[in-house]
Amino acid sequence: MAGGDPPWKVMNAFLAGPLEGPFGRAFSFCGVTGRVTGFGIPVSPESLPGDVVDEIMGEGNMKTLKWLGLVVFGIMLVAPPAFATNGMNLEGYGPVALGAGGASMAYDNGTYGMMNNPATLGLGAQGDRLDVALSFLGPNVTAKMTGMPDVKSSADLFIMPGIGYVKNIGMMAYGLGIYAQGGMGTEYAADSFMAAGSGDKARSELSVGRLVIPFVMEVDKKTKVAVSLEGVWAGLDLKMPMSGSQFMNMMPKTLNPAATQASGTVSGTMIDGFGSYMAAGMITALNWGRFDFSNSSDFTGEARGYGVAAKVGGVHKVNDQLSLGAAYHSKTALGDLESDKATATFNVVMGGATTTIPVSGKIAVKNFEWPQTIGVGAAFQATKELLVVADYKWINWKNVMKNFAMTFTADSTQSNAAAAGFAGSAVDATLFQNWKDQNVFMVGLGYKVSAPFTVRAGANIGNNPIPDTYLNALFPAIVKNHYTLGAGYAIDKSSGVDAALSYAPEVKATAGSGVTNTHSQTSAQVMYSYRF
Repeated sequence: MAGGDPPWKVMNAFLAGPLEGPFGRAFSFCGVTGRVTGFGIPVSPESLPGDVVDEIMGEGNMKTLKWLGLVVFGIMLVAPPAFATNGMNLEGYGPVALGAGGASMAYDNGTYGMMNNPATLGLGAQGDRLDVALSFLGPNVTAKMTGMPDVKSSADLFIMPGIGYVKNIGMMAYGLGIYAQGGMGTEYAADSFMAAGSGDKARSELSVGRLVIPFVMEVDKKTKVAVSLEGVWAGLDLKMPMSGSQFMNMMPKTLNPAATQASGTVSGTMIDGFGSYMAAGMITALNWGRFDFSNSSDFTGEARGYGVAAKVGGVHKVNDQLSLGAAYHSKTALGDLESDKATATFNVVMGGATTTIPVSGKIAVKNFEWPQTIGVGAAFQATKELLVVADYKWINWKNVMKNFAMTFTADSTQSNAAAAGFAGSAVDATLFQNWKDQNVFMVGLGYKVSAPFTVRAGANIGNNPIPDTYLNALFPAIVKNHYTLGAGYAIDKSSGVDAALSYAPEVKATAGSGVTNTHSQTSAQVMYSYRF
């Protein structure tokens, strides 16, 4: 420790310092030195008893934190995306909660409490706990249009790791975890109607993850409060084709008086140039257009953005049977999702010949955020063996999913001669979304069959937040209800395994474009826990 600085200052300096690589910006929030004033909860070592500081910063704990940090960073490098269930959120975080319909606000559900209500971390046993989990999601999505063969999305299995560590000592708890937040994705064949005649597949893959640092304090024997600071990252692959009629219908009315702009708009210097070519008769028809930025990686999207968020939570034990809990998840503060490896391609008729014009450039997905969420819940220990839980969650999609907006800026030098006239120009494309807020009701139970064995069951009931008019077959997050089963087995006093299975029955919606999507889903989670 240089210059005799105490360990907590060295840790803060490390976390605040420059970190090379793709996740450097996401870590910058960790340089909070001493006090989380925004929530009024003191966390500086000077404000804690000396024996607590010694316990936190003891050699053994520092080694544990360093080891855990390496594991977490490794998962950050390879963590693949999660996909939609409650809108773009998972219906349950962690197999304990998932088995009980996603309800999680008022009882101990392991380190996944960091994604649910961080105050529940304080309900765990004294000492250290490490959870390592895998989640499996199997969406079954089909797109249909009258007169066209149905096309099934080939994006039907995703595997996601998660890890969390928490230490309970006396009246406090703290930890570190990394988890998939959610997302959505589809992939349709190049010869399907979804490709709009472009001869290339249509694809989307949005992923959002969080690095969570929680801190829990005991107010009294019955009440615990918590705050977490979070680094958030998002990645997006997109291969989005549009027919000529769709694209022309988004044009400014000054260029196409017949445009209704019912689903979105396009504008900018590239569109102005396109319009001038059409007015001059150089371009006489547009057959199709598409935006492409995709690295086809299972682990990260081509366009990426980084930011921060926070949670606050509390849990109160009313009596020996009943506990109440509540949590607030802030809206994220993400930067634009950006990539300098994007292409805007147009297939046109020029001089009587069909010509494809690929324009290389940069993409920026603007104002993409994850919504604020409020959750409240109760846990009732009906008998020694039976625990009944119920939650309500409000997800403010309306505030963040009004539009999907992106700006494509063409490179100043184009390798394709036909694209030279578009060099340095830009297009702003906006697809209307107009999502509604989502209300989700979760209910579940856990029954201890024997000392080591617990079974769980639950239901998760929510409304579809996407208006049919604005449904996009690349982002069909229309699932409503889920029915869940789960189980837990304590291998011994220090280790155990939990697993859960969730099924979402098929739903159907028809967009204003005439495309109908059907969507059902099966998902599973498994977690190994070790206490030490």
